[in-house]
Amino acid sequence: MRKVVAGAAAALLLAGISTTCVVIYRIHHSLNALRREVADEGNLAFTLTRLPVAANTGFEPLAPANSFTTGAGFAGKLYLAGPGGIAIYNNSDSQPLGDPHWLRTGPDLPPAPIVQLRTARLRGPVVPLLLAATQGQGLLLISPDQPIQQLLPADPALRDITAILPLDSGDLLLGTRRAGLLLYNGTTLRQFSPTLGQLPITALAGSESDLWIGTRTRGAFHWHAGQLDAIDNLPDLQIEDIAISPQGVFAATPLGVAQLTDAHLARVLAPGLFAHALALDGPTLLIATLDEGVHAVPLNTHTSTNVSSRSERTAVERPAAPAAPPVTHFFRSGATLFAIASASLRRHDSAGAWHTVLSAPPQPLTDNDIAALSFAPDGHLWIGTFDRGIDVLDLATGHATHIEDEHVFCINRIVPDAQRHTMDVATANGLVLFDQARSNARQILTRRDGLISDQITDIAFTRSGTALATPAGITYLTASGPQSLYVFQGLANNHVYALSAEPDSPRVFAGTLGGVSIVDDQTVRQNITLRNSSLQRNWITAIARVPQSGQQDSGGSVDLWFVGTYGGGVIQIDASGRLVPSQNPAPSAVINPNAILRTTQHVFAGSLNDGLLVYSLATHRWTQITAGLPSRNVTAFAARDGQIYIGTANGILHISEARLP
Repeated sequence: MRKVVAGAAAALLLAGISTTCVVIYRIHHSLNALRREVADEGNLAFTLTRLPVAANTGFEPLAPANSFTTGAGFAGKLYLAGPGGIAIYNNSDSQPLGDPHWLRTGPDLPPAPIVQLRTARLRGPVVPLLLAATQGQGLLLISPDQPIQQLLPADPALRDITAILPLDSGDLLLGTRRAGLLLYNGTTLRQFSPTLGQLPITALAGSESDLWIGTRTRGAFHWHAGQLDAIDNLPDLQIEDIAISPQGVFAATPLGVAQLTDAHLARVLAPGLFAHALALDGPTLLIATLDEGVHAVPLNTHTSTNVSSRSERTAVERPAAPAAPPVTHFFRSGATLFAIASASLRRHDSAGAWHTVLSAPPQPLTDNDIAALSFAPDGHLWIGTFDRGIDVLDLATGHATHIEDEHVFCINRIVPDAQRHTMDVATANGLVLFDQARSNARQILTRRDGLISDQITDIAFTRSGTALATPAGITYLTASGPQSLYVFQGLANNHVYALSAEPDSPRVFAGTLGGVSIVDDQTVRQNITLRNSSLQRNWITAIARVPQSGQQDSGGSVDLWFVGTYGGGVIQIDASGRLVPSQNPAPSAVINPNAILRTTQHVFAGSLNDGLLVYSLATHRWTQITAGLPSRNVTAFAARDGQIYIGTANGILHISEARLP
């Protein structure tokens, strides 16, 4: 009996101890959670992961971008980077650089251009690192013989990095295009200061206690002793670069270089000169421009203007013969100063002369920001860009003819016209008709010629003539002259982005800012909007007609229209205007204007940030593709000889259609 009582007492004691331990554990766990919550307050979510091993995705760049915008010396090598990725050269003062080892944007690196390279020693890693800022894919941390790591903030606005400044403490400052200044200490990522949270940062220089910040629209800022001073009495509020020397702080602007002393504007060097990059060579300031070479300004003279007189410029400030071609960036490797001039690299010697050490062949394409693609009947690829006109590329020779003028600069659509034997180009300043063979402008049509607007967003051919989409409605070019259709005649919205039609049919599907309008013989038959359908987005950006073989009704084959939306992915609409349910891999994707192409096997859709969407007509399923792309912003398509040509915000690539899902 005593044993039973003793056992019961022991059990109760053990239960009490266990309960106490559980309570203590829970309190301890709660305190730890509270500590973590307090410690994480103000921290920004991010991931730090290794990049996957490159895989053969089948995509090939049409014209690899070999131009460079930034560089750095690291681990005995020269690293040059730009839209196409990072080229790694053996660094030798006495031997040619030779062929590089490439880390290509897309196959090897995240789908975004490299905008800046810097070397650093950060908290944690015991080895030095090469840091690569990307335009939209965060920060890359590169170490010799180690996998590349990617620091990727959760907020997309924080991924667009424009400037890097390693600090002596091992911390790292990251300037962003729209989200201000960030501080990374190897463990956490946070805003450097709430007062800098929304600044569009372009340049960083100095230290953690004496920091200089350049912005795109707000001038310069000086952070010192916990205080932030704004400096806006500058030649221009757009800061391109900042350099620090014993003579003061120099801020490059499009209207000259501001010399700041004690955070006050002391004088303006080279007033009126578009200063893009700065470097110090002893008592000389080197000013790089994008169109006038490099200017050397001695700092121990008074040849520059004062603050009140900015219109004068002396011979010293503007040499008759620039010392180098247009330069985009200066960097040092050891004691050697280098200048990047697009596809060339120049070394600066002790006598002040520049020597070309690398010269890549010229690029066939004028710009990598692609807006439209189309093949002419002769096989030439017509490439429209957002603001640099058209390149007509001969795929056999790699030679391109550039077309750019007051009408041909912002391209929205390029369509071959079989009836007129022209290439019809929709631009922001009219419809331009080109001779297909000679690439000569045959005719330019604007509002003076009866169009409802100068801005043309899309082109389609119907039985009754050519239909033009504009921000003011639709203009039909008919045998009797231009005729326009807009809201007054029942159009869902005046702003029309996309058209889909067939030359033997009177029907036009028009995608507008307010929904889809179905038009027959220039008469609106039906509007499909948020109010009268299950449409999730009224803003329609792209449309393609897709015949459905094997499905028949009294009128023949049943057609579907694949409709791209702004923020609702791709939807399907049948001939009666009903929405057809379908699997959607990116239901909130923004489909780019006119970025839908139909072939006999697939439907392709290009998104703003979700990559390439591919629909198989055989399996009726979508696939989302981002691996291998130079940019997740897919903007245009063309197809020829079994190859799919894909335009992006960072160049063109092609792939055999047979390799796609």
